Amino acid sequence: MAERVERITNLLALLLATREPLTLQSIADELHGQYPDGHDARRAAFERDKALLRQIGVEITTVTLGGDDAGATGYMVRPEEYELPDPGLDNDEVAALQIALAATRPGSSTATEALWKVGARRSTDPVSVGIEVPHLDALPIVRDAVVRRCVVRFVYAGRDREVEPWGMLLRDGFWYLTGYDRVRSDRRTFRIDRLESAVDVGPPGEVEIPADVDLTTSLPDDPMMLGADHHRVRTARVIVSARRARPAIADLGAERVVQVHDDGSIEVDVPYANTAAMMSWVLGHLDDAVVVAPEDLRDDIVSHLRGL
Repeated sequence: MAERVERITNLLALLLATREPLTLQSIADELHGQYPDGHDARRAAFERDKALLRQIGVEITTVTLGGDDAGATGYMVRPEEYELPDPGLDNDEVAALQIALAATRPGSSTATEALWKVGARRSTDPVSVGIEVPHLDALPIVRDAVVRRCVVRFVYAGRDREVEPWGMLLRDGFWYLTGYDRVRSDRRTFRIDRLESAVDVGPPGEVEIPADVDLTTSLPDDPMMLGADHHRVRTARVIVSARRARPAIADLGAERVVQVHDDGSIEVDVPYANTAAMMSWVLGHLDDAVVVAPEDLRDDIVSHLRGL
């Protein structure tokens, strides 16, 4: 059952991502090893999966192909027929909903999905490392300081900081403040749940936000770089089984594959600055991913599993 759920999930992701309709043979090739080899068995499994997707409301478009596949049937899911329409919220309304949801500390999958739908994940993150929304007394204070353009002061990483706030971002359940750090004389991003003191707020109107500032560049696209010192990036060597090779390549990019073994398994080099996120990604593959190096990361994973 678990394998079928994984296959259907990968099938939906594939049909959503493709720009051109795919034949059943192309789908089976892309989802390496997840459909039976025999034509009749493969067709029967695919028809069952397709019926289940339609049963839960996923509209699968079928077309008759031309060219080299003339006469064959192609399949795809059109994003505009799958995704919910834009509710038309303005920036302030989105920010208010995000703060309200974060303050409730959502723990269920339904609440997490609701958080995503109001902008909690604006970018396409290649690796999922889980959602955690802690209760933050500083959150409404910082938000108010951003709106009123007040300088804020707090302790972070053991140092007193004085920051001109430019804006806030929410990524994977963590709130970040981006602005000009007067202590460092440079732009900096701070994870709000890691503030080590109360937030002191200055008078309104003291902050001038640069016209060309782009907050989306404040955080790395890779979640394994989040919440850590980005100047101390490390690289993990991981062996991924043939069964999970394709999803891993989709997560990380083909350029991170350093070796393909005869059995279809791959070795990948994964840069990371956030050890917890890296461990989460490896453990998400269960026994289909094994860390080769560095040794301390491997030891941390082994210790974690023994603790469980």
